Amino acid sequence: MKVSVGLMEGRPTVEVELLGEFVAAGGERLGPGRHEFSGETSLIPSGADCSFAFDAVTIGIGFHWERSERQVFRGALRVLRRPSGLMVVNDVSLEDYVRSVISSEMSASCPLELLKAHAVISRSWLKGPAASAPASVDLNDPNEIRRWYGREAHSDFEVCADDHCQRYQGITKAVSPAVAEAVALTADEMLLFGGAVCDARFSKCCGGLTERYATAWDDQEIPYLTRVADSDVDPGEVDFDRFIRTNPEAYCNTRDAALLSRILPGFDQETTDFFRWRVVYTAGELGEIVKERLGIDLGDIEALEPLARGASGRIFRLRIRGTKGERVVGKELEIRRALSRSHLKSSAFVVDREGEQLVLTGAGWGHGVGLCQIGAAVMASRGSSYREILAHYYPGSTVEKVSVSRFR
Repeated sequence: MKVSVGLMEGRPTVEVELLGEFVAAGGERLGPGRHEFSGETSLIPSGADCSFAFDAVTIGIGFHWERSERQVFRGALRVLRRPSGLMVVNDVSLEDYVRSVISSEMSASCPLELLKAHAVISRSWLKGPAASAPASVDLNDPNEIRRWYGREAHSDFEVCADDHCQRYQGITKAVSPAVAEAVALTADEMLLFGGAVCDARFSKCCGGLTERYATAWDDQEIPYLTRVADSDVDPGEVDFDRFIRTNPEAYCNTRDAALLSRILPGFDQETTDFFRWRVVYTAGELGEIVKERLGIDLGDIEALEPLARGASGRIFRLRIRGTKGERVVGKELEIRRALSRSHLKSSAFVVDREGEQLVLTGAGWGHGVGLCQIGAAVMASRGSSYREILAHYYPGSTVEKVSVSRFR
């Protein structure tokens, strides 16, 4: 089974370094070295050990860890011409794709049971209903913005290589023997609910409670994407103001430096305030950010008023009130985008006014739906099996082998 992954787009030309011999469309053989393309082409590796590299691939697009780095890939390469410029697509086998994803999303040195859990959900997410979920929606209401973002925004490939889908950084990140073992031991396994492949969403840190699907995407309830306590004991009904301001017990509430260095990629280790965080703006500064991000001049921001919260405390309808007007914004990612020049770590926050400043105190990193990656890693480090981890974060689901023929 092959997966088509979008690596880059909007380029006037594409320069690639071939690390081995490739066969171009028409039969021409291209040897190792740098090659530049200004039009459409396809390159097929002549051997399993052939790879190709790009010097400046942007990762973490739009988020606080955005940067460019050299990345190396295996498989076939296609260059497509589109109105915005040249697009680069990598065609790779499903299992090679999964090996890369679990080494890019987390670290190849993670506990084996976490790697196995991630292999199962990465396959499931790729082939589950996320592929056909509604991409976004805009209300026909001048006073409210309501958007979310799904996968069918990609028309030329199945998935992109960045956090919008699943991180896929080729063989750039170390692929350890444990990664190969995790993929082999879970070969063909996916997460199922009621006989159907699950929409196996995941995020970096839930902040103590996982979130319902509908808080982040379209208005439907998915039984296995619901509120789950990221701990041994469910706290029951929660006062979100107190919950977000305090430091409750949770798997993902860890300061174990040795564990974090083992489970997180290097650039993720730079984010140390993933469980609880704080952001401070002046009213004028936040007004400029809202104007830049939403294209609406609301003046200085006087108040941020939560109108609806999800099961983890994440806001999915927020009134932004300024000196020149107000808007209601949702869902959770659009709120995070509107209130930061990158993105807020999550939409689970409370707001205090301190003189001329607005102080946002928040919980978690990401949408919080499904598996909590840091929490799952802690569970694995404490001896939980991958099946126990998946049963915890996706209640009612089962792990089963799924025939490739099901997707043909």
